[in-house]
Amino acid sequence: MIARWRWALGQMTKRLWFRATLFSLTGVITALLAITLRDFVPPTLPAKIGADSVDKILGIIASSMLAVTTFSLSTVVSAYSAASNGVTPRATTLVMEDSTTQNALATFIGSFLFSLVGIIALSTGAYGAQGRVVLFAVTLVMIVLIIYTLLRWIDHLSTLGRVGETIDRVERATLAALEQRARWPFMGAAPYPVDVALPAQAMTIVSVNTGYVQHIDVSALAVVATRHDVEIYLEVLPGSFVHLGAPLARLLNTSSASSDLETELRHAITVGLRRTFDQDPRFGLSVLAEIASRALSPATNDSGTVIDVIGRGVRCFSKWALQPADTDDIDAHCRRVHVRCVEVHDLFDDFFTLIARDGAGLLEIDIRMIKALISLTEIDSARFGTQCRLHAALLVKRAETALVLDEEKTRLRAVAAPLLTE
Repeated sequence: MIARWRWALGQMTKRLWFRATLFSLTGVITALLAITLRDFVPPTLPAKIGADSVDKILGIIASSMLAVTTFSLSTVVSAYSAASNGVTPRATTLVMEDSTTQNALATFIGSFLFSLVGIIALSTGAYGAQGRVVLFAVTLVMIVLIIYTLLRWIDHLSTLGRVGETIDRVERATLAALEQRARWPFMGAAPYPVDVALPAQAMTIVSVNTGYVQHIDVSALAVVATRHDVEIYLEVLPGSFVHLGAPLARLLNTSSASSDLETELRHAITVGLRRTFDQDPRFGLSVLAEIASRALSPATNDSGTVIDVIGRGVRCFSKWALQPADTDDIDAHCRRVHVRCVEVHDLFDDFFTLIARDGAGLLEIDIRMIKALISLTEIDSARFGTQCRLHAALLVKRAETALVLDEEKTRLRAVAAPLLTE
């Protein structure tokens, strides 16, 4: 279950409250640490460095950081709203996981609590003259950190929540998921044979929840399979929607399996309310297609964004093509677990179908789509050729119905000729 807990921990650390809490605790501990370190300061040093001014400095930090935090939070909320309305709500998660934003807010909150605890401790006389020196030194370090964070935060605000920057985040998440899946097509497990016919006595493990499969811990499944001496055939992949009673896996050789088998297997498959990017490359492509579809709406009418997204889609498929088609990397400990791979036609359907449907009436979008399909054919004809020709034919059919001018239809057919004549 290590992989599952590592994934769960990674999800938790991406939340805004986690870093804010961590920095806040650090600020409180740092302020109290000066009390412990005061005995290491020479008694004559406080008068020389002017440590008495620390009261005023902490007061300034406390009042200013509270105002800066309030302003920053309102700015972040506006950025989340802009990303949701201007791009797609599915991309908001990536904006919320932005490390620069989280570090800035956490620094501001931690600085506020540091100064607040310092003021309270000073008012009780806990520091003494020597403790003030330590607090003064730490306060100077805190001021440098605040200034650095403010400068970085001001620069970051110019891009936070913008359409282009949000698309960049979606593309990076999609590329990471595609690269991981291209390297491990079966997630480290053995392939699920296409023509396998499982016997009727195969044990079926069904879902007890309704939602999307967010994470599959193949290593944990391998441990379960070894412990109970069974063969596991997974019926779902990350991103699959399952309902109550839907099959998650089928098991063979279950004669020696114990009653804990079902519970252990379900614990290795995380089902949640929404899809995630980490193990689900299809989700990233779907979100990119959603962004392009929203840009094609009459309210937005932004063909440039659509063309940009199509180019990013080609870049994502190129990452998939870099992996040899015969890749069969299998973890030696996971040979009892069988997983289906992500099919190329599913990836094409997730990305091209939505854009081709909504952009069929715009010649510039149709031409850019055809050129993207031609590019993918040239990149890897063996892997992408069939799907490129299929989607090119469908796109031309849609355009024949949506385009008004015969000249535009003729031009589109001429551009698509290399795919339609093969």
